[in-house]
Amino acid sequence: LVSTASGPPLPHSLFPPLGFFQKRLDLHSFKGTFINPNLPSTQLHLLQLILLRSRQCPRSPNMFRNALRQSTRAVGAVSAAGRVAAVRNAAPAVYNATSMQTRSYADAKASPTEVSSILEQRIRGVQEEAGLAETGRVLSVGDGIARVHGMANVQAEELVEFASGVKGMCMNLEAGQVGVVLFGSDRLVKEGETVKRTGQIVDVPVGPELLGRVIDALGNPIDGKGPLNAKEKRRAQLKAPGILPRKSVNQPVQTGLKSIDAMVPIGRGQRELIIGDRQTGKTAVALDAILNQKRWNSGNDETKKLYCVYVAVGQKRSTVAQLVKTLEENDAMKYSIVVAATASEAAPLQYIAPFTGASVAEWFRDNGKHSLIVYDDLSKQAVAYRQMSLLLRRPPGREAYPGDVFYLHSRLLERAAKMNDKLGGGSMTALPVIETQGGDVSAYIPTNVISITDGQIFLEAELFYKGVRPAINVGLSVSRVGSAAQLKAMKQVAGSLKLFLAQYREVAAFAQFGSDLDASTKQTLNRGERLTELLKQKQYSPMAVNEMVPLIYAGVNGHLDSVPVAKILQWEADFLGHLRTNEADLIATIDKEGALSKDLEARLKDVITTFTKSFLG
Repeated sequence: LVSTASGPPLPHSLFPPLGFFQKRLDLHSFKGTFINPNLPSTQLHLLQLILLRSRQCPRSPNMFRNALRQSTRAVGAVSAAGRVAAVRNAAPAVYNATSMQTRSYADAKASPTEVSSILEQRIRGVQEEAGLAETGRVLSVGDGIARVHGMANVQAEELVEFASGVKGMCMNLEAGQVGVVLFGSDRLVKEGETVKRTGQIVDVPVGPELLGRVIDALGNPIDGKGPLNAKEKRRAQLKAPGILPRKSVNQPVQTGLKSIDAMVPIGRGQRELIIGDRQTGKTAVALDAILNQKRWNSGNDETKKLYCVYVAVGQKRSTVAQLVKTLEENDAMKYSIVVAATASEAAPLQYIAPFTGASVAEWFRDNGKHSLIVYDDLSKQAVAYRQMSLLLRRPPGREAYPGDVFYLHSRLLERAAKMNDKLGGGSMTALPVIETQGGDVSAYIPTNVISITDGQIFLEAELFYKGVRPAINVGLSVSRVGSAAQLKAMKQVAGSLKLFLAQYREVAAFAQFGSDLDASTKQTLNRGERLTELLKQKQYSPMAVNEMVPLIYAGVNGHLDSVPVAKILQWEADFLGHLRTNEADLIATIDKEGALSKDLEARLKDVITTFTKSFLG
């Protein structure tokens, strides 16, 4: 009897004496089995029940084994019940010793009906903990993917835990097996290892407690500053808000960059793509936008504050460390959160990191606050998703990306929204970053994200190498909804700026081939050069919008045509110093009114003319 069972050993009290089976036990039919009638009643009931169940299912050779495996816990429950009964019967104050037969600890026995009912439940597989503690076994593991047999009731994208402590996420639910992507090293996972369901979809800590912290893709702190102490958790992959909860974009996001705030304005709740080749200043543009929020986040007006979340996907650890250092040096970390899934992390962590960042930023949006999230960058997330999908043997599509890579980015970016007043009027603005190869914006991922977003800022390598920084290509950059949120004063002075610069680039291309140019063309080239120079800006030096307005007004209206191109940046620095020192009330009036009245414009023109004469004189 013992040798036929492959489960845990049974207690000796259940073993029948020698000579119990007088013929060999046939597991398939139990024919010719002889039971000794002199056995104790507990053993007799156990074996009768096993044989009865086996005869009812003659085609199930494993029934006998399963019954024996389950019997250990049943007998443990029986003996425990016996011990409790013995203790109760031993109390003389409660029970009458003469009227009740007291059972001692040693000879305590459960009734045969108790044993049979417990065993019957076990044989039928009725287990209370079968819901969440359902387990499976690893069939194969490699390349960060584990194939697991079992876990029939597991959910898509549910977290599972391996015996080695590594966690994974169920991605492929197939007949007979589950494809699990690992959130750690696959070297720790072995074939045949047990896998346990957790019953949880990936969720991450959210709330104001995360401000100033650096977390990984699963929400664990990695900055060495202790636990997060977050009071709330949220699913990483939440559904985007519908149509009715939303509101049109009507508040500006000031990036502090002249060329963006003037020509490609961004509104709260917008998705504005930053696209360009490697090393063209994409991260610098996003970082300047974060640093510029310090002027409002240091105050107490909650409606003007913009909490920032930076998601680093597939970047070098040294790059992320340098970025965090820059934020700390500029006192911007107090209103920022960094989510890091670096290049050395597993592909599933790089895939899930942007969703984690979105959930963190959504907490502010749903609580009536405003947040800005930077995904740097989504092309690396798409590569990580392609790696996972190919290893899971999902069919490849264009450029070997899976068919649902568009849905991957759309469901992420649609979570950025401006909520209506009933829901608190909060907003979440997204600045996704995409890296192109050789300036090819017609590749699969760039075209996908361009079609999802509300505009793009195109950074060109050629302009970058010419010294035009930020290297924004005005012709290809556009903001589809941000102009509604642009400050009125800026709209007044910069309305024609984008068109003029586009004409200048066109004329400059033809001017290389001929020297005989008319006066209007020469004037266009002359002013275009000065405007291009005026829009240059140093990194990590964002500017207030009320200081930008006088500068752009001067450039567009020809007040700088007489200033040499080489001296434009010097003129800008001196003029800003003059405004802050002698014309502080003018800047304050522009900031307060938000528009240029005729009187204010006349005064501004007078100030610019007077200063330019003294600068040139």
